[in-house]
Amino acid sequence: MAQQQTYEVWAPDATSVSVVIDDGAPVAMQADGPWWRTSTAPTGPGRYGFVIDGGQSSGAGGDVLPDPRSPRLPDGVHGLSAPFTVDEDLWTDGGWQGRAIAGAVIYELHIGTFSPGGTFDSAVERLDHLVDLGVGFVEVMPVNGFNGTHNWGYDGVAWFAVHEIYGGPAGFARFVDACHTRGLGVVLDVVYNHLGPSGNYLPRFGPYLTDGANTWGQSLNLDQAQSDPVREYILDNALRWLREFHVDALRLDAVHALVDHTAIHLLEELAVRTDALAAELGRPLSLIAESDLNDPRLITDRDLGGYGLAAQWDDDVHHAIHTTVSGERQGYYGDFGSYECLATVLTGGFFHAATYSSFRRRRHGRPIDPAVVPSTSLVVYTCNHDQIGNRAIGDRPTAYLTPGQLAIKAALVLTSAFTPMLFMGEEWGASTPFQFFTSHPEPELGEATATGRIKEFADHGWDAEEIPDPQDPATFTRSKLDWSEPDEPAHRRILEFYRSLIALRAGSPDIAANSLTSVEVEFDADAGWFAMHRGGLSTVVVLSPADTVVPIALEPVLLWDPVTTTDTGFTSTGHNVVIGRRIDA
Repeated sequence: MAQQQTYEVWAPDATSVSVVIDDGAPVAMQADGPWWRTSTAPTGPGRYGFVIDGGQSSGAGGDVLPDPRSPRLPDGVHGLSAPFTVDEDLWTDGGWQGRAIAGAVIYELHIGTFSPGGTFDSAVERLDHLVDLGVGFVEVMPVNGFNGTHNWGYDGVAWFAVHEIYGGPAGFARFVDACHTRGLGVVLDVVYNHLGPSGNYLPRFGPYLTDGANTWGQSLNLDQAQSDPVREYILDNALRWLREFHVDALRLDAVHALVDHTAIHLLEELAVRTDALAAELGRPLSLIAESDLNDPRLITDRDLGGYGLAAQWDDDVHHAIHTTVSGERQGYYGDFGSYECLATVLTGGFFHAATYSSFRRRRHGRPIDPAVVPSTSLVVYTCNHDQIGNRAIGDRPTAYLTPGQLAIKAALVLTSAFTPMLFMGEEWGASTPFQFFTSHPEPELGEATATGRIKEFADHGWDAEEIPDPQDPATFTRSKLDWSEPDEPAHRRILEFYRSLIALRAGSPDIAANSLTSVEVEFDADAGWFAMHRGGLSTVVVLSPADTVVPIALEPVLLWDPVTTTDTGFTSTGHNVVIGRRIDA
């Protein structure tokens, strides 16, 4: 006799709820306050869905709706739910003790384009490359269920499921286990500020959304009537990845779009529960916020009035380095690009810290107190999915910078006082773009996406013909890494430089210092050089393309190009990096 299963769903405003199992007749569920429950034995594989108030056949999903907490959706976000529990025999990571985020090198990747196969198992085949590179964490862009075959992942609607084409939940568990057995931690990118446009059935069940909106659509109901179960929905989802899938950290997408006016913000509540789970499991668990607010309260300890998150992304550091090296100053880059700006972010973390932002036309940000916030609480990068993929044509810096300029950007990030992050392929100067791609099955949604992309960049002077069509399968294919490139001499040289930088970072106590006060800078903008001193180790970058005399005497440890040294300094012939021990005068 088949074992009985319990089915339950939160539907506070429903007058009746039934569950349909394996295409059988609807089974009535009993109300238990706002929850509906029943227990019955499936006669087949156990695929199931719910019928609310007799069904709404005119709705996108017809009468039978997938479970809002579907652990698996084998037929996609419009299909029936399926049971799934991670097989404990799958795990071989019993010796994994976890590791802290602070100061480690993170490597961001997109499962669909990281490897030729575009699956978790295919990605596992490339993990040894990351081990040889020396990174500590793999950060995976969102893998929750979305409609279509390929997507960046931020249009997810099935937060508890894993995209089947990547390998589903079992494939993700295998990937995490493979990372751990190689000594790599796993960061999962999760999105709690909005839902995608196709397959979002949550409003059919209850007040998951509000009338308010953010950039991407309706906001989640975090603080209005009946919001407590919605908050639990998010909290349960986050903790599930950490507990059941052995994930080590979560990157929380665009937390500035979380509208929460309760006394205990959702982020603080999640941090409290994450810390409790870490104590229970006996391994570090971390939360990393993406935030546009430049607000250090996110990463300030709770006993000092903060939320107590482990880290947050810092776009200001990216903007300062990118504009100084590339010369680009359009849009939100307008306030950046000077040597003074670069000095500010490397010693202070934020450029806009209660200062005027010309792009926003108001004051922005808040200063960081180095006595309160460790510098490693800021995650910095020269590339990430946004800073490449949200360019008009998704071009990487390799398309418009010299190899020496790429080396400059890498050195400033990897010898900084922050926690550095790379974007897949950056380490060998990948020539493949990372473009914005979608695969919406609905023609009207695909057309709206493509049209919106064209309009967005037309305002910046781009012709429509130049903007890749997100719906064109070739846009996705172009964005896959070319794994033959690391064997080519020019790419190999960049790769070896990255490896050397990461090894230097791992072996240098000066770089390990995790306070903003551990950084001193000096520069000569007219001469074209900039120096960042970390204790006895100095990173000097030459941004001038001509012969440049740098009056800092160093015993070189790592170079991009050879230099002519003297007792008083050195001369470089172009874009260059010189890292070394300073020789006292």
